Amino acid sequence: MKKNIALVLSSGGARGIAHIGVIEELLDSGFNITSIAGTSMGALVGGIHAKGSLPEFKEWLLSVTKMDMLKFMDLAVGHGGLIKGEKIMKVVGEYIGDMNIENLSIPFSCVAADLEGHKEVVFDSGNLLLAIRASCSIPTVFLPVYHKNMRLVDGGVLNPLPLDLIKRSPDDILVAVNVNANIPYEHVLQEKKQLQEQEIHYSKMRAALNEKWSGLIDLYVEKYRKGRPAKPKPYNLFDVISDSIILAQNKAASLYIDKYKPDLLIETSVDMCSTFDFYKSEELIEAGRIVCRKALEKVESSD
Repeated sequence: MKKNIALVLSSGGARGIAHIGVIEELLDSGFNITSIAGTSMGALVGGIHAKGSLPEFKEWLLSVTKMDMLKFMDLAVGHGGLIKGEKIMKVVGEYIGDMNIENLSIPFSCVAADLEGHKEVVFDSGNLLLAIRASCSIPTVFLPVYHKNMRLVDGGVLNPLPLDLIKRSPDDILVAVNVNANIPYEHVLQEKKQLQEQEIHYSKMRAALNEKWSGLIDLYVEKYRKGRPAKPKPYNLFDVISDSIILAQNKAASLYIDKYKPDLLIETSVDMCSTFDFYKSEELIEAGRIVCRKALEKVESSD
């Protein structure tokens, strides 16, 4: 098998942590990543690897607990999203610094969606942190990024697996990693018992997000229904929206896979975790390693 890889990394929230395990397994197997394209969490992991800071970022992720997740949830008071995203991006910025994409050692691009222009926006130059922040702005969850008269949200809205954006050389192979596949998942690590206090606070965080969504719906009802009987409040609307986005993105990713036919497809299950389960990094990284290893073994056995 050729050893140069053009790597495409999908969106997927916390599931995208599995991208780290895939990258590590590819490097350990002697492959050379010559270019990267990513969306959302794929943009984050891909961009940090292109910067050369992935080992340090991985160590930080492995230290994240459920309680830490609460600290990063800086709820927004304005419109357009539930979470500002400033706290978590401040941490990400420590591993990226003031870096422009064109100065990275590995060619990199990522994608966001412009709600004003109704179009896909590709970042292959300019500030890396800004590009990643825009690509990771999950609609209705994180506040959009306002940039050059554009209102930018998660690139997965339009392109969850940007196989069409990767910069390739004649001697590389195209590798796509989709972490939202509708395939069964078996835990790769024995689940550790979480502290009861962490469980309680994490549940409260999710409840707070759902409650805020319910409040927004109440405002809609009061403003637009004009005295008509109010509809029942949605149950766990935040989770419903998150799951709906995942389903839509997985369908779109499947279409891109069929169209561009990557030389090697590496997939992990959408059931690995929910969007914000970043405290499961150890298992997610190992899951990425395992599926990558199996995919490589399958290719080698067929040669």
